[in-house]
Amino acid sequence: MPHYYMWTIGCQMNKADSEYVAGYLEQAGYSAATTTEQADFILLNSCVVRKSAEDKVLNKLDSLKGLKKKYPHATIALTGCLVDSKADDLKKRFPWVDLIFRPQQWEVLFQWAESHGLPYPDRRDFTPPNTPVSVFIPIIQGCNSFCSYCIVPYRRGREKSRDLDEICCQVETVVRQGAREVTLLGQNIGSYGHDLPYKPDLADLLTELNKLEGLLRIRFLTNHPKDMGQKLMQAVAKLEKVCEHISLPVQAGDNEILSAMRRGYTVEQYQHLVAQIRSTVPGIALSTDVVVGFPNETEEQFEGTLNVLHQVRFDRVHVAAYSPRPGTIASRRFADNVPADKKELRLRRAEPLHESIAAEINSGFLGKTVEVLAEGKSKGKWQGRTRGDKLVFFTDDTDLTGQLVEVKIEKTSAWALQGSRI
Repeated sequence: MPHYYMWTIGCQMNKADSEYVAGYLEQAGYSAATTTEQADFILLNSCVVRKSAEDKVLNKLDSLKGLKKKYPHATIALTGCLVDSKADDLKKRFPWVDLIFRPQQWEVLFQWAESHGLPYPDRRDFTPPNTPVSVFIPIIQGCNSFCSYCIVPYRRGREKSRDLDEICCQVETVVRQGAREVTLLGQNIGSYGHDLPYKPDLADLLTELNKLEGLLRIRFLTNHPKDMGQKLMQAVAKLEKVCEHISLPVQAGDNEILSAMRRGYTVEQYQHLVAQIRSTVPGIALSTDVVVGFPNETEEQFEGTLNVLHQVRFDRVHVAAYSPRPGTIASRRFADNVPADKKELRLRRAEPLHESIAAEINSGFLGKTVEVLAEGKSKGKWQGRTRGDKLVFFTDDTDLTGQLVEVKIEKTSAWALQGSRI
């Protein structure tokens, strides 16, 4: 039996794409390998959103040169955001890579498969092998926003929505196979449906998925503030399966920096939007992304970002230092003029601030009972998440996979809750 090996870095969309390929290969008779040396097919799913991620991909590609010499029969494939329209340049740089294709350019993969005697697929909704309790479902590919720092539109292209019925069919399939929660994915998920002839939107899709038997929870990410309207807020508030958790990247807390980033809103507009969301969905959990050290960012402007973190009090914050990406608007217009040591200092100030806020928020759960979807065991404990995306660990001897359980919280931290099943 042939084997495959997946190496994936980056966003949830990459993880979903890798699961898609794994689903196809398993249908074609492959099984998963634990090392590259055991594999007949090796896929690297790459990310270049930041230089650190790109460096890891390039190092991984270099490491496979020796493996190709030792196992010339193995097929090495590369996809993800490292691959742009200049795939031929990558082929010249890494001649030991057999197959190079852009994100979700599945036709190239399927043609390779057919040439190697594998069945050409009749359908494109492959489910992950050993379907987990929670499954990622991409619903829109690409982005039209062109934020000045972001490489995604250049690598994943313009927005292209999947048909609503096709998505519902895929969700029905994964639910039949054991999934109880789906997370809908898109680089800009709030734009879903605008390019389809019948113009559905994300709220319409959530409404349809909410009707599916066996599906317990629905999540979605990532949202651009410009697309978060009242209809979507009402859907989160009223649909019982849609979780009260919204990812809403703010990126910076200064209007001049937001304008240079081409984000399309001001700090005041963002804060007003947060107030609307919290008024419509009481108890909503909010997560966000922040970039520090964007070109020309002053100490005062960075303080504005800290002020936003103080005022909004996010449940989760992902902080990253600005990394210039060749080809983006920012790389062409601005010098990367905030020194690396200053970026590091700003990270060290933003991260502990968020940690203290998250710890305080989570301490409010102490002694309370929360509903947790049991996803699996880790180090002898069950783990799962609340509807607000809080990670919870608890002990129980029975098989609770895919079940909603009540857990009394006995210990809290900034990153997780711990308790006992009731």
